[in-house]
Amino acid sequence: MRKHRNHDAGFKARVALEAVKGERTVSELAAEYGVHPTMIHQWKKALLEGAADIFERGSRKPVEVDEETVRSLHAKIGELAVVNDFLS
Repeated sequence: MRKHRNHDAGFKARVALEAVKGERTVSELAAEYGVHPTMIHQWKKALLEGAADIFERGSRKPVEVDEETVRSLHAKIGELAVVNDFLS
């Protein structure tokens, strides 16, 4: 039985890009890189679905921070810090 291998993001991107190019079949890529064809199909699909996000990130508006929520979270942090000091 083969051990489960984790591939880094660069490897997945390289294989998915080659699959998108279509110069070789998925079977040929699978044989060359030693991965199952299903994995190549999944990486290709993820690449195509996420490609639009690359161009959207720069044009997104900064997230507005609700000051009341920040104040309540700071109060909660202070409360928990006091309880933690008391218990230790």
